[in-house]
Amino acid sequence: MVPFVTEKLWTSLTGQESVVIADWPGDSGFRDEAAEREIENLQQVVTEVRRFRADQGLQPGQRVPARLELSGTSLAAHEDAMRSLLRLQPAGEDFTATASLPVAGATVALDLSGAIDVEAERKRLAKDLAAAEKDKAQTTAKLSNEGFLAKAPDHVVEKIRTRQATAEADIARITAQLAALPKG
Repeated sequence: MVPFVTEKLWTSLTGQESVVIADWPGDSGFRDEAAEREIENLQQVVTEVRRFRADQGLQPGQRVPARLELSGTSLAAHEDAMRSLLRLQPAGEDFTATASLPVAGATVALDLSGAIDVEAERKRLAKDLAAAEKDKAQTTAKLSNEGFLAKAPDHVVEKIRTRQATAEADIARITAQLAALPKG
């Protein structure tokens, strides 16, 4: 039944012979770069806050009080969607930000008091940071060895460069997480 309805609508609306022999739709060439940037920023905020929550050991469905500072960004129109996607509840009067994440021009302030053991989290992050720094030192040593670079196959050298870049990104991420934890 539906294919016949579709065919009837197509011939009535377009005046063309049949939807089956119609040209495949092409790119219209229209791009809204501002909208693309806005959605990329939204995705970046959601990704970073979810990563932070996971790193803190919070359950994905656990609701956390948060204050979203979105003024001056195009993300203000998406506050409800962000709260839903990130499982954030509005900040109450007794809200105290224990972690603050600046992402894509916005700031997400979270109250994790009672949700995590800050001192244990600080120790875990320090251990992860030490491992990432060790990995970076090892890869830097290999990549600065001319003999290794001359003898190693290109795919091995590229793999070590990728490991080094990953270690550098991990160091930056873990350092930011340590800075976001409350002092004490």
